[in-house]
Amino acid sequence: MSNQKILITGATGATGSSAIETLLALKIPVRAFVHKRDARSEQFCAQGVEVVQGDLSDFEAVSEALTGITGAYFVYPIQVPGLLEATAFFAQAALEQGVGAIVNMSQASARRSAKSHAAQNHWIAERLLDRSGVPVTHLRPTLFAEWIMYMAGAIRDKKILPLAFGDARYAPVAGEDLGRVIAAILTDAAQHAGKTYPLYGPKELSQYEIADMLTQVLGNKITYIPMEIEAFKILLKELGFTTYFQQHMGYVCQDCLDGVFSGTNDLVKKLTGREPLEMMDYIVKNEALFRAPVAEHQ
Repeated sequence: MSNQKILITGATGATGSSAIETLLALKIPVRAFVHKRDARSEQFCAQGVEVVQGDLSDFEAVSEALTGITGAYFVYPIQVPGLLEATAFFAQAALEQGVGAIVNMSQASARRSAKSHAAQNHWIAERLLDRSGVPVTHLRPTLFAEWIMYMAGAIRDKKILPLAFGDARYAPVAGEDLGRVIAAILTDAAQHAGKTYPLYGPKELSQYEIADMLTQVLGNKITYIPMEIEAFKILLKELGFTTYFQQHMGYVCQDCLDGVFSGTNDLVKKLTGREPLEMMDYIVKNEALFRAPVAEHQ
């Protein structure tokens, strides 16, 4: 394995950081591609990770980052447009640099007919990578366990979980489990080339059940507030999310109501050898983020 070197984009995110941790445990050299240098990237340096700073919209920076790389993880932030250009740059640079494998983070709602610009772009990005000539594996996870982080402020301050998912059910999957999937594929890429993996957490849940879990962990009653989609988009705007993200999330909510994110399977366990994280365990691990800070006595 010493002849391998893996590039991880989105290195400080939930999936990228988990992939790096897993690869380091396997003694596989890692290069982390970060948008900016901060405490998290410095921690990578301390662990022996080669850190390069750049932007996925910069073709030359991407080309340089892929030099000498045998396998790469590609993920693009969902909050901003630019996925298709970044995918084209990444695919061309990977081809020029002789990269042997790409793991691409797509999403469960990626399809030609998607009304979400981001979801349709993910489908087109998959097709661009398929035609690139570089062996690629697509990951199509359902909604992340991390999704409730968007509403962490409302959970902390108002004791509510406001979302437009009605009583729909899906099996949240944790970013750390996806990171282990990414590492597993990139360390044995040939058997996964050309495949698309739908990935789920262990159990389908409604937002009512997730709110009950938050209540149990935090010791305060957290109430799920099912919103209309347009009202939820207004809330996202008030929270400062981009117009692009608001459009995407409106259709994510509709897709969730229509069952697009529903289902579960055992692929995470088959690929990693570990059971995926339960939603309750995820909440317990991140409890501090949902708790209001205790005021200090004057």
